Amino acid sequence: MKDFAASANRPLTGIRVIDVVDGPLQTVGRILSDLGAEVIRVEPPGGAQARRSGVMFKDVSLTFEVRNAGKQSLVVDTDTDAGRQEFLDLAQGASVVIRDGSVRQWAQKGLDAETLRISNQRLVVMELSDFGSFGDRAAWTGTADVHAALSTVLSRSGLPEVVEPLLPPEFLMYESAAVQAVWAVMLELANVRATGNGDMADFSVQEALIQILDPVFGIGGSARVGVPLRDLPRGRPDARHLYPIFRAANGWVRICVLSKRQWQGMFEWLDRPADFADPKFDSTNARFAAAPQLYPLIGQLFETLTMEEAVEQGQKLGVPTAAMAGPREVLAEDAFRENGSFLSTSIAGHLAAVHSGWYEIDGVRVPAQGPGPRLGQATPSSLITGLVPLPGARPGKLPFEGLRVLDLGVIVVGSELGRLFADYGADVIKVESSSFPDGSRQSPNGEPITESASWGMRNKRSLGLNLRSDEGKQIFAELVKVSDVILTNFKPGTLASLGFDMETLRRLNPRVILSESSAFGNHGSWSRRLGYGPLVRASAGLSSLWSYPDEQDGFSDAITIFPDHVVARLNAAAIVALLVRRDRTGFGGQVSTAQVDAIFGGLADALLAESLAPGSGGLQTAGNDRPFDAFRGVFPAKGDDEWIVIDADTDERFRAAAITIGRPDLARDPAFSTPARRWARRNELRHLLAQWTQSRNPHSAAAFLQAAGVPAGAMLRAKDLQTDPHLRGRRVFGELIQPQLDEPLITNLGETRSQVLPDPLLTSAPLMGEHTREVLIDTLDLDDAEVDRLLGQGALEENPAARSLPVA
Repeated sequence: MKDFAASANRPLTGIRVIDVVDGPLQTVGRILSDLGAEVIRVEPPGGAQARRSGVMFKDVSLTFEVRNAGKQSLVVDTDTDAGRQEFLDLAQGASVVIRDGSVRQWAQKGLDAETLRISNQRLVVMELSDFGSFGDRAAWTGTADVHAALSTVLSRSGLPEVVEPLLPPEFLMYESAAVQAVWAVMLELANVRATGNGDMADFSVQEALIQILDPVFGIGGSARVGVPLRDLPRGRPDARHLYPIFRAANGWVRICVLSKRQWQGMFEWLDRPADFADPKFDSTNARFAAAPQLYPLIGQLFETLTMEEAVEQGQKLGVPTAAMAGPREVLAEDAFRENGSFLSTSIAGHLAAVHSGWYEIDGVRVPAQGPGPRLGQATPSSLITGLVPLPGARPGKLPFEGLRVLDLGVIVVGSELGRLFADYGADVIKVESSSFPDGSRQSPNGEPITESASWGMRNKRSLGLNLRSDEGKQIFAELVKVSDVILTNFKPGTLASLGFDMETLRRLNPRVILSESSAFGNHGSWSRRLGYGPLVRASAGLSSLWSYPDEQDGFSDAITIFPDHVVARLNAAAIVALLVRRDRTGFGGQVSTAQVDAIFGGLADALLAESLAPGSGGLQTAGNDRPFDAFRGVFPAKGDDEWIVIDADTDERFRAAAITIGRPDLARDPAFSTPARRWARRNELRHLLAQWTQSRNPHSAAAFLQAAGVPAGAMLRAKDLQTDPHLRGRRVFGELIQPQLDEPLITNLGETRSQVLPDPLLTSAPLMGEHTREVLIDTLDLDDAEVDRLLGQGALEENPAARSLPVA
């Protein structure tokens, strides 16, 4: 791979971002910087608290270093008149201000969003907070574990035979929300392109996680066969059969056998057992039903193999297989250096491995623009041009109105990425074929469309096109000529094998933008490896972390959908950045992401610490015993399988919690005066806290603790979201009418709460091939006779129901 800085043009060059984020969402500015923005981190005299917190090595905050790499630092004292004026001047020349902290405190300083935008009507101000600036929880304090409870993730995390639900790895919450915030920023910039007006966006971590981390009202993986999360049984559902894990001779391996071809490979691997020769086992549901008989056979096979042997044989037979890696295996894996995920760096004179970033742009890896900034070391560029609205920009225009997108994406990443553009006005044409069906169209009983697919494909049009035929390829080439963006998430090289590598696409249309996503990236020995999200999680070390520490086979991430929704937003943000660059240069471009980098990006500080001193990154299975303080974790509440998360992780919060539960003596007891002393007696303290929680309603108990300044949250389930007063008050959900379904679908409504950005469109999802005729008539000017001829030749497919529908 070439050096990016010497060979490519970062797409957000010329855009300035003012970053005043001192809390857990510092990754937002880092990703914007990687995409080319000039990110100026504004810090108070003495520096931000973030410089002294997080994962530490000697006196260096590794968390600060990786989350702020590529930014500049400017010291501004906003408690003084001169500092406030300096901040106003900075905002006047910026395109975006991102900040956390109290909206009220910013207003008291005269630096509220409305004031910042008086002299810069194109400015986007993104206010980041745990629960938003208004609503019942606006004054609440969130932590990663509290958000796990309130986002419903906790309700599905764990194993049915274990009483307590399992807290997911902490990094997942805020790092996932940060990517949602990046997408929200880029969507707002797209709105500035379209309308000429900036905005004030009120971003909530809770709402972000409801959308991006295994969303209840979003598309799910193909192994779920279209079954929505709200239909899961109460308690932790047993989802181990979806992506099963088996013991190998030297560890554990996971497989994903979903398609007919993958099952045929597994059948051969098992030496064609007669009990499973029936063609009915080509069906995913039939295999899941037979898991008690089938999985022991697979287990016997893997017991004779090492992890390495199992993965190698599985890949050869077309059976997606991955080893369950830990941090040591991740850092030692050559494939993650071959693909560019890790680079060598020096920290305090020690050689270390640092995650290199999330993107390839135009075939070249995008690392940070520089190291974490020294305090006050800012050299603002004089070449900031800002965002120039498109010709014809007007108030009320949708952000992607007039944009045509060819969507070849499949399953979660593919569906979600196209939807993000379709929601805001793009003409997203889903290109699909019954010969190679999208796994997200699977349904339990042959229904025409599922709730899952409806969520993932809303607002799109479906074109049935055979890309294996010469006529089909010619039609696709003609569509490329009149389109702006192409979306894929095939294995690297698949699109080229169809005759459409990037050079061919550029010849057809120099302005076209290609988005690619794969499991392990475009380079190295794993680039062609079969991969799904569960295999990526296993290979990146996440599955091992998401486990009960005292259970030998306690892996508990089977039901989640991660990092699919995160990767979709990473790509969507980069596509908007490339559109901004196209406005400037007239040429399109290419973005590629690897799912594994979405995980490494979230674990970057911990993995950096592990590379410096093994065991120092905190990458162990902690379960619900969160280090290194007590009054932290999951506690039983009144009712059937009701739980509350409490996170009193400082002296002040411990004191407040002790007083709140009627035990002020604990706060005065020298035995509990420090986190280390409390940690040593955590079992005793957890028992005392559980005695208080188990007789109380989890919602009222959480509100009681929050009022005292103690982070807490009841464990919400899918059904709770629709009636939650805070979310209802913030208009988080709307209704989607899907004609094939009996009732309207509750659906996510927008990325943030904002003043200018409109709500997403809520047009129904298409059936496969529903719009074939319509698309070709209105985009390529074909007539009915020509469409009929192509249908007859098999180059096109049309859903029979479409003939009775009017052509738009």
